[in-house]
This record gives sequence, C-alpha cells and structure tokens, in this order.
Amino acid sequence: MPDAFLIMAGLAGIGLMLSAGPLGAFVVWRRMAYMGDATAHAAILGVALALASGLPVAAGTSVVALLMALAVTVLSNRGRAADTALGVLAHSALAFGLVAVSFLPNVRSDLSSWLFGDVLTVAMDDLLWIWVGSGAVLALLVWRWDALLSVTVNEELAQAAGIDPRREKLILTLALALVVAVALKIVGALLIAALLIIPAATARALARTPEAMAAWAVVV
Repeated sequence: MPDAFLIMAGLAGIGLMLSAGPLGAFVVWRRMAYMGDATAHAAILGVALALASGLPVAAGTSVVALLMALAVTVLSNRGRAADTALGVLAHSALAFGLVAVSFLPNVRSDLSSWLFGDVLTVAMDDLLWIWVGSGAVLALLVWRWDALLSVTVNEELAQAAGIDPRREKLILTLALALVVAVALKIVGALLIAALLIIPAATARALARTPEAMAAWAVVV
C-alpha cells in the first residue's frame, strides 16, 4: 500500500482535474488565458489577507480571486487598452500579495508553496475543500453547458434564443475564481493557468466534439 500522504495527493489531483478539464476547455475556446492568469496571481493577495485576519485561506483566496475575475471581465470590455490594464492589475496584485505575505510572521518559509503548490502536504480538510469546490464547479458547468456553449459559439444567436450572454460570462467568472481558490494549495498561483490551458489545448487535437474535448482534458 502507498503511504497515506501519497493517497491524499492522488485524491486531491483527481478532484481538481474533474473541474479543471471542462473549465479549461472554455478558457481555450473563449481565449480567457490571460484572465485565468490574472485571477491566479491575485490569489496570493487573498492568502496574505486571510493570514493577516485569521480567516481560512480558502475564504480569502476565493473572495480576492472573485473580485479580480470580475475586474478583469469589466476591463476586457474596454477596447485596446484592456491588455495594458490587465497586465498592470495582474502583476500588481501578485507583487502586493508577495510583499504582504513577507511581512507576516512565520510565513516566509511557506511562500514557495503558495507560488508553486505542494500537493504532498494536502490534509483532510484541504481534500474536503478541493472535492466540494471542484464538485460545485463541475455541477455548475454541467447545468449550464448548453447555454455556455451557445454563447461561446455565437453570442448574437444565443441572445436571439433567449440566453443572456452576460449571465453566462458571470457563471464562467465564478467557476474560474472557485477553481483558482481550490487549486492554489496543490498547484500554486504561478501554475494554475498552465493547468487550465495545456490539457485543454492538447485535448483539442484528440476530440471531435466539445464534450469529448472536455473529457479528454480531464484525462490529459
């Protein structure tokens, strides 16, 4: 039998990939890679705020990731200057988060684990958070799959069919923020975007339907 920490790490990875695969497909389809990167970078600021206030880290990262995702969504609709604004916002959040964490006592040695993750240190409460959060994202994507896919293919046709594109974008924003908060412990802020993009991009060459691409992304 493998050691207990290896079993916990394996279960954590499986729980995360069940939601990261389908969500990564939408990130690739909708060209949301930079949005995912910015949201993940901001999660470090959430870690700092949570540690400073005594709140659970999951709560702090969830709130800050959601606020960043909403801010990125707003800025993405403001034309050509959006790229510059997003770049400033994303890297400023990462920088402020790193500086804030460095001023907190007994946290400096753990800084790399928040940046690159540490799947071998997953505890039972972490595992519960990962599976609950990932399950919520997966359920949300399954529930809104047809609507999300319609908006991704053509927003005008989706709107003509009675689907609100803004609502579906908000659902993706919520899902992205939650996956970032779930993945931070085991993947780290600097690698979450890669977890979303690389499997989905690989799956695109293997699949012929959107559903198959989402499934292949989980496998990859």
